[in-house]
Amino acid sequence: MLSLFIFLCSFSLIAAQDKWNISKGTHFIVYFKNAPESFIQKVIDNAENYYNEIADNLGFRRYNFWLWDNRARIYIYDDAQDYCANTGQPSWSGGCANIKDKIIHTFPFAKGFFETVLPHEMGHIIFREFVGFDNNAIPLWLDEGAASYQQDLRNSTADKIVKDAIKKGEFIGLDSLSNINPHTITDTNKVNLFYAESVSMVDFLIKKFGQDSFIYFCQQLRDKKDFSKALASAYPFKDIQELNESWLHYLK
Repeated sequence: MLSLFIFLCSFSLIAAQDKWNISKGTHFIVYFKNAPESFIQKVIDNAENYYNEIADNLGFRRYNFWLWDNRARIYIYDDAQDYCANTGQPSWSGGCANIKDKIIHTFPFAKGFFETVLPHEMGHIIFREFVGFDNNAIPLWLDEGAASYQQDLRNSTADKIVKDAIKKGEFIGLDSLSNINPHTITDTNKVNLFYAESVSMVDFLIKKFGQDSFIYFCQQLRDKKDFSKALASAYPFKDIQELNESWLHYLK
Protein backbone atom coordinates (compact mmCIF):
# COMPACT_ATOMS: atom_id res chain seq x y z
CA MET A 1 0.00 0.00 0.00
CA LEU A 2 1.29 3.42 -0.93
CA SER A 3 0.96 4.89 2.55
CA LEU A 4 3.31 2.24 3.91
CA PHE A 5 6.16 3.66 1.87
CA ILE A 6 5.55 7.37 1.49
CA PHE A 7 5.33 10.00 4.17
CA LEU A 8 5.77 13.69 3.57
CA CYS A 9 8.61 15.29 5.45
CA SER A 10 7.37 18.16 7.56
CA PHE A 11 10.83 19.44 8.36
CA SER A 12 13.34 21.49 6.42
CA LEU A 13 16.67 19.70 6.43
CA ILE A 14 19.74 21.85 6.87
CA ALA A 15 22.73 19.74 5.99
CA ALA A 16 26.33 20.46 6.79
CA GLN A 17 27.70 20.08 3.30
CA ASP A 18 31.13 18.85 4.46
CA LYS A 19 29.47 15.72 5.90
CA TRP A 20 28.03 14.63 2.58
CA ASN A 21 29.55 13.27 -0.60
CA ILE A 22 27.92 14.66 -3.73
CA SER A 23 27.10 13.12 -7.08
CA LYS A 24 25.38 15.17 -9.77
CA GLY A 25 23.09 14.26 -12.65
CA THR A 26 21.53 16.55 -15.22
CA HIS A 27 18.47 17.31 -13.09
CA PHE A 28 19.44 15.93 -9.66
CA ILE A 29 22.07 16.32 -6.97
CA VAL A 30 22.48 13.27 -4.74
CA TYR A 31 23.94 13.68 -1.25
CA PHE A 32 25.27 10.56 0.46
CA LYS A 33 27.72 9.40 3.10
CA ASN A 34 28.70 5.74 2.83
CA ALA A 35 26.14 4.38 0.36
CA PRO A 36 27.59 2.16 -2.40
CA GLU A 37 28.52 3.99 -5.57
CA SER A 38 26.50 1.50 -7.60
CA PHE A 39 23.38 2.43 -5.63
CA ILE A 40 24.01 6.13 -6.07
CA GLN A 41 24.32 5.66 -9.81
CA LYS A 42 21.10 3.64 -9.85
CA VAL A 43 19.35 6.49 -8.02
CA ILE A 44 20.56 9.03 -10.58
CA ASP A 45 19.69 6.82 -13.56
CA ASN A 46 16.18 6.07 -12.29
CA ALA A 47 15.53 9.67 -11.30
CA GLU A 48 16.58 10.95 -14.72
CA ASN A 49 14.42 8.34 -16.47
CA TYR A 50 11.40 9.22 -14.32
CA TYR A 51 11.99 12.93 -14.93
CA ASN A 52 11.53 12.38 -18.66
CA GLU A 53 8.69 9.86 -18.32
CA ILE A 54 6.62 11.95 -15.91
CA ALA A 55 7.01 15.07 -18.03
CA ASP A 56 5.89 13.06 -21.06
CA ASN A 57 2.98 11.41 -19.21
CA LEU A 58 1.55 14.70 -18.02
CA GLY A 59 2.55 16.69 -21.08
CA PHE A 60 4.59 19.14 -19.00
CA ARG A 61 7.96 18.63 -20.70
CA ARG A 62 8.27 22.17 -22.03
CA TYR A 63 7.36 23.70 -18.68
CA ASN A 64 9.77 22.01 -16.24
CA PHE A 65 13.52 22.50 -16.27
CA TRP A 66 15.53 21.36 -13.25
CA LEU A 67 19.01 22.52 -14.19
CA TRP A 68 22.06 23.85 -12.39
CA ASP A 69 21.06 25.40 -9.06
CA ASN A 70 17.44 24.43 -9.67
CA ARG A 71 18.15 20.70 -9.62
CA ALA A 72 16.17 18.50 -7.25
CA ARG A 73 18.05 17.04 -4.28
CA ILE A 74 18.07 13.46 -3.04
CA TYR A 75 19.56 12.62 0.36
CA ILE A 76 20.69 9.01 0.87
CA TYR A 77 21.21 8.07 4.52
CA ASP A 78 23.43 5.12 5.40
CA ASP A 79 20.62 2.82 6.57
CA ALA A 80 17.05 2.75 7.85
CA GLN A 81 18.09 3.68 11.40
CA ASP A 82 20.10 6.69 10.19
CA TYR A 83 17.22 7.74 7.93
CA CYS A 84 14.57 7.54 10.67
CA ALA A 85 16.78 9.28 13.24
CA ASN A 86 17.42 12.25 10.94
CA THR A 87 13.99 12.60 9.35
CA GLY A 88 11.71 11.57 12.20
CA GLN A 89 9.91 9.08 9.97
CA PRO A 90 8.38 5.82 11.27
CA SER A 91 10.29 2.55 10.90
CA TRP A 92 8.10 1.37 8.00
CA SER A 93 8.87 4.42 5.85
CA GLY A 94 11.02 3.79 2.78
CA GLY A 95 11.32 7.42 1.79
CA CYS A 96 9.83 10.86 2.25
CA ALA A 97 9.83 14.20 0.49
CA ASN A 98 9.64 17.91 1.01
CA ILE A 99 7.62 18.64 -2.13
CA LYS A 100 7.94 22.41 -2.17
CA ASP A 101 11.75 22.33 -1.81
CA LYS A 102 12.19 19.44 -4.29
CA ILE A 103 13.98 17.25 -1.74
CA ILE A 104 13.62 13.47 -1.43
CA HIS A 105 15.08 11.36 1.40
CA THR A 106 15.72 7.62 1.54
CA PHE A 107 18.38 5.00 2.33
CA PRO A 108 20.03 2.20 0.30
CA PHE A 109 17.72 -0.60 -0.80
CA ALA A 110 14.62 0.80 0.92
CA LYS A 111 11.65 -1.36 0.01
CA GLY A 112 9.57 0.12 -2.78
CA PHE A 113 11.78 3.17 -3.31
CA PHE A 114 12.45 2.81 -7.03
CA GLU A 115 9.04 1.37 -7.89
CA THR A 116 6.85 3.53 -5.65
CA VAL A 117 8.40 6.35 -3.64
CA LEU A 118 10.63 7.91 -6.30
CA PRO A 119 8.12 8.14 -9.18
CA HIS A 120 5.27 9.13 -6.86
CA GLU A 121 7.12 11.95 -5.13
CA MET A 122 8.59 13.22 -8.39
CA GLY A 123 5.07 13.20 -9.81
CA HIS A 124 3.93 15.37 -6.90
CA ILE A 125 6.82 17.79 -7.40
CA ILE A 126 6.39 18.17 -11.16
CA PHE A 127 2.61 18.52 -10.92
CA ARG A 128 2.68 21.00 -8.04
CA GLU A 129 5.49 22.99 -9.63
CA PHE A 130 3.17 23.56 -12.58
CA VAL A 131 -0.17 24.23 -10.85
CA GLY A 132 1.22 25.94 -7.73
CA PHE A 133 2.40 24.54 -4.41
CA ASP A 134 -0.11 26.54 -2.36
CA ASN A 135 -3.06 26.31 -4.74
CA ASN A 136 -6.17 25.46 -2.71
CA ALA A 137 -8.19 24.87 -5.89
CA ILE A 138 -6.44 21.51 -6.39
CA PRO A 139 -8.43 18.67 -4.82
CA LEU A 140 -6.32 16.06 -3.09
CA TRP A 141 -7.55 13.34 -5.44
CA LEU A 142 -6.14 15.25 -8.42
CA ASP A 143 -2.80 15.81 -6.71
CA GLU A 144 -2.53 12.16 -5.68
CA GLY A 145 -3.89 10.96 -9.02
CA ALA A 146 -1.26 12.86 -10.98
CA ALA A 147 1.45 11.46 -8.71
CA SER A 148 0.11 7.88 -8.75
CA TYR A 149 -0.24 8.06 -12.55
CA GLN A 150 3.53 7.63 -12.66
CA GLN A 151 3.46 4.23 -10.92
CA ASP A 152 3.07 1.46 -13.48
CA LEU A 153 1.56 -1.09 -11.09
CA ARG A 154 -0.99 1.29 -9.56
CA ASN A 155 -1.90 2.77 -12.94
CA SER A 156 -2.38 -0.65 -14.56
CA THR A 157 -4.69 -1.97 -11.82
CA ALA A 158 -6.64 1.20 -11.03
CA ASP A 159 -9.57 0.71 -13.43
CA LYS A 160 -10.09 -2.89 -12.31
CA ILE A 161 -10.27 -1.84 -8.67
CA VAL A 162 -12.74 0.95 -9.50
CA LYS A 163 -14.91 -1.32 -11.65
CA ASP A 164 -15.04 -3.90 -8.85
CA ALA A 165 -16.07 -1.16 -6.43
CA ILE A 166 -18.87 -0.10 -8.79
CA LYS A 167 -20.19 -3.69 -8.95
CA LYS A 168 -20.06 -4.04 -5.15
CA GLY A 169 -21.71 -0.67 -4.56
CA GLU A 170 -18.57 0.68 -2.87
CA PHE A 171 -17.72 3.30 -5.48
CA ILE A 172 -16.92 6.75 -4.08
CA GLY A 173 -18.35 9.59 -6.19
CA LEU A 174 -16.15 12.60 -6.97
CA ASP A 175 -18.13 14.83 -4.59
CA SER A 176 -17.27 12.53 -1.71
CA LEU A 177 -13.79 11.77 -3.02
CA SER A 178 -12.98 15.48 -2.89
CA ASN A 179 -13.60 15.48 0.87
CA ILE A 180 -11.37 12.51 1.67
CA ASN A 181 -7.85 12.72 3.07
CA PRO A 182 -6.31 9.24 2.70
CA HIS A 183 -3.64 10.07 5.29
CA THR A 184 -6.28 10.15 8.03
CA ILE A 185 -8.09 6.92 7.03
CA THR A 186 -7.39 3.63 8.80
CA ASP A 187 -9.50 1.48 6.44
CA THR A 188 -6.95 -0.02 4.04
CA ASN A 189 -9.55 -0.90 1.41
CA LYS A 190 -10.91 2.65 1.38
CA VAL A 191 -7.40 4.10 1.08
CA ASN A 192 -6.59 1.80 -1.83
CA LEU A 193 -9.89 2.72 -3.51
CA PHE A 194 -9.15 6.43 -3.05
CA TYR A 195 -5.83 6.09 -4.87
CA ALA A 196 -7.30 3.81 -7.54
CA GLU A 197 -10.14 6.24 -8.29
CA SER A 198 -7.75 9.20 -8.27
CA VAL A 199 -5.38 7.73 -10.82
CA SER A 200 -8.28 6.32 -12.87
CA MET A 201 -9.75 9.81 -13.20
CA VAL A 202 -6.44 11.33 -14.30
CA ASP A 203 -6.01 8.49 -16.78
CA PHE A 204 -9.54 9.13 -18.09
CA LEU A 205 -8.93 12.86 -18.57
CA ILE A 206 -5.66 12.32 -20.42
CA LYS A 207 -6.64 9.34 -22.58
CA LYS A 208 -10.18 10.46 -23.40
CA PHE A 209 -9.48 14.13 -24.08
CA GLY A 210 -5.72 14.26 -24.71
CA GLN A 211 -2.69 15.84 -23.06
CA ASP A 212 -3.34 19.30 -24.47
CA SER A 213 -6.72 19.49 -22.71
CA PHE A 214 -5.16 18.28 -19.47
CA ILE A 215 -2.40 20.88 -19.73
CA TYR A 216 -4.98 23.61 -20.39
CA PHE A 217 -7.06 22.38 -17.44
CA CYS A 218 -4.00 22.62 -15.18
CA GLN A 219 -3.19 26.07 -16.55
CA GLN A 220 -6.70 27.22 -15.73
CA LEU A 221 -6.42 25.79 -12.23
CA ARG A 222 -3.13 27.61 -11.82
CA ASP A 223 -4.49 30.93 -13.10
CA LYS A 224 -8.14 30.97 -12.01
CA LYS A 225 -7.80 29.07 -8.74
CA ASP A 226 -11.31 27.67 -9.20
CA PHE A 227 -11.95 24.00 -9.99
CA SER A 228 -15.38 24.31 -11.62
CA LYS A 229 -14.34 27.19 -13.88
CA ALA A 230 -11.13 25.41 -14.88
CA LEU A 231 -13.08 22.22 -15.61
CA ALA A 232 -15.66 24.00 -17.78
CA SER A 233 -12.91 25.87 -19.65
CA ALA A 234 -11.01 22.72 -20.64
CA TYR A 235 -13.69 20.00 -20.84
CA PRO A 236 -17.35 19.65 -21.87
CA PHE A 237 -18.50 19.49 -18.24
CA LYS A 238 -20.17 22.33 -16.37
CA ASP A 239 -19.51 20.76 -12.97
CA ILE A 240 -18.03 17.82 -11.12
CA GLN A 241 -21.28 15.83 -11.33
CA GLU A 242 -21.15 15.78 -15.14
CA LEU A 243 -17.49 14.78 -14.98
CA ASN A 244 -18.37 11.96 -12.61
CA GLU A 245 -21.14 10.67 -14.90
CA SER A 246 -18.90 10.74 -17.97
CA TRP A 247 -16.13 8.92 -16.11
CA LEU A 248 -18.55 6.19 -14.95
CA HIS A 249 -19.87 5.78 -18.49
CA TYR A 250 -16.30 5.47 -19.75
CA LEU A 251 -15.49 2.78 -17.17
CA LYS A 252 -18.60 0.77 -17.95
